Amino acid sequence: MSKYTKWVSFYGNAMSISENKVAGYAKDITLRYPLYCAFSGDQVRITLDNYCGTEAVTISKATVMHDNCFYEVFFGTKDSVTIPAREQAVSDEIAIEVKAGDTLTVSIYLGEYTQMRSSVYVQGPLSSGQYSLGDQTKTREFDKEISRSTSIFYFLSNASIRTSEENHALICYGDSITAQDWPDYLALMLKEQGIHNLSVIRRATSGSRILREYSCITYESYGLMGKNRFEHEIQQTDGADMLIIQQGINDIIHPVGEEVNPFRPMSDLPTAAELIEGLSWYINVARENGLETYLGTLLPINGWRTYAEFRETLKNDYNDWIRNSSGCAGVIDFDQAVCSDADATSFEREYDSGDHLHPSAKGYERMAIEAFTQLKRK
Repeated sequence: MSKYTKWVSFYGNAMSISENKVAGYAKDITLRYPLYCAFSGDQVRITLDNYCGTEAVTISKATVMHDNCFYEVFFGTKDSVTIPAREQAVSDEIAIEVKAGDTLTVSIYLGEYTQMRSSVYVQGPLSSGQYSLGDQTKTREFDKEISRSTSIFYFLSNASIRTSEENHALICYGDSITAQDWPDYLALMLKEQGIHNLSVIRRATSGSRILREYSCITYESYGLMGKNRFEHEIQQTDGADMLIIQQGINDIIHPVGEEVNPFRPMSDLPTAAELIEGLSWYINVARENGLETYLGTLLPINGWRTYAEFRETLKNDYNDWIRNSSGCAGVIDFDQAVCSDADATSFEREYDSGDHLHPSAKGYERMAIEAFTQLKRK
């Protein structure tokens, strides 16, 4: 009898909407994504998700590579699967002996014209991908002449492993700041500190808001609002019992007025009470799903192109509520961690990417340290 009895996600991404371009379909290409696994285990399964699609997509073939060996992926014993719009497919279990710290590489072949709509942009030291022309699902290294790197993850929303009972998953939920580096730095920090029973699962989409979403093709790639994505994302994360939420800044900075941009009316600007109500809804849904929730404060925005005093006040009111919240497991004060000692409305210079909204690499590392420190106290 196997000593592994529990399914836990070791990789995860949100599903959002790809940016609308003239060409929205692909054919005869292979997508490839290396996935870091924090746990040892003996079986793996992957989830392919067409949650944001408007038509069915067919995955012609998929493989998982581990230790230079290829394992074919089946769905109900078939090597291809058609996924209707807004639905997902979970693979059959794949027998693979995995050790903590291993990397498993998932390759997905799209043989016929496929709508490339369900995807997410992410970045970080553990988040990279490639695509190549043709069926390369059993090619160990892509030919550089017919392949390119990509930071867009299509369809692959989850990977789980059958592992030991003590292992569990932490979900990091948010917008572009969480879609970028700090969850990867947190995962590496756990590895460096010898903590091997926790995976870090990113569920974040750039541009997304708690209370609003765009229906126009110009901005719909900014992602779904909370009530259209939160439950879907947390419920497909196996073995999760912890959650960090860091979201709300786009609700504050996006509205500019119809005279400036017809798609961004000032009526979209929430009050602090409305933002807090949206965040409280997250907390209640998380509790119903057995998740211990940590709240992350919003970062400095002074210098961002839509910065204004009323936005600063709104952000501070929201952060103050988070800092004094008694309805969660803890607060991770990202704002305090990266703001300037001389001016709390701005980033410390070394932590600013230059746009005064997103952190630099050092800023993301500092966020990971703050998250690790607060989680360790529990």
